Amino acid sequence: MAGKILVLGATGNVGKPLIAELVAKGEPVKAASRSGNPVSGAEGVKFDFADQATYAPALEGVDRAYVLAPTGTLDIPGTLLPFLKLAIERKVKIVLQSVFGVDADDSIPYRQVELFLERSGTPYVILRPNWFTDNFQIFWLEGIKHGVIAVPAGQGKSSFIDVRDIASSAAAALTSNKFDGQAFNLTGPEALSYGDAAAVLSKASGRSIAYKASSDAEFVTMLVNAGVPNAYAEFLASIFHPVREGWTAAVSNAVQTLTGKAPRSVEAYAQEHAAIFAA
Repeated sequence: MAGKILVLGATGNVGKPLIAELVAKGEPVKAASRSGNPVSGAEGVKFDFADQATYAPALEGVDRAYVLAPTGTLDIPGTLLPFLKLAIERKVKIVLQSVFGVDADDSIPYRQVELFLERSGTPYVILRPNWFTDNFQIFWLEGIKHGVIAVPAGQGKSSFIDVRDIASSAAAALTSNKFDGQAFNLTGPEALSYGDAAAVLSKASGRSIAYKASSDAEFVTMLVNAGVPNAYAEFLASIFHPVREGWTAAVSNAVQTLTGKAPRSVEAYAQEHAAIFAA
């Protein structure tokens, strides 16, 4: 009999739709979060990367796991590897949420975790999503309310991906073995600049939303003023460098390959969430 699927970050942007999809497929799911509360019909279990005593109980009865680092994490290997080692010892298949573009250089921390997984001998699938479309309603919403998206992206384009398409890709990887041993760059159907995205959001919401290409320093100050720790604000600024260089503009067919469906466009997302941006 198949074991349970452990989903880390159960209350997060990807975790919630992933659990809902797995439960709808009839899969037994353990929803891991700091609170340990049940999510979308899945059994809740307490989990905290900072507390290794929570690892073994979370893995009890599990044969597949969706693993990602919490938002705000700066030490990716230090956070993920102790948990991954225990999961691999227990022969758990790992679906890892990594980051788009990390395969460019083996010294990148996320790539170091991928390499560890690739060499571990455990079944794995690596998912590398590009920038989330949903950031517009999370990180950039405060600015959008004032009619401006201010980020240090220059004129660079990104193939933004809807978190529901990440969740569907993860569900496919967790419930089939045909993708094992592979890495997938997850993108939306097209690459847009932040100016393009602002125009799409303006049209959908019926109000003027502009893009302002800020400097790194302006961006860090804005985030710190919003309560983001300085070190993490500087990290977030640094990951716009690949955007400005054009490295996040590639489009892949990975979502179609994994799920059998085309990924959602920014336009479809904007129309669906128009009320949020019109407020």
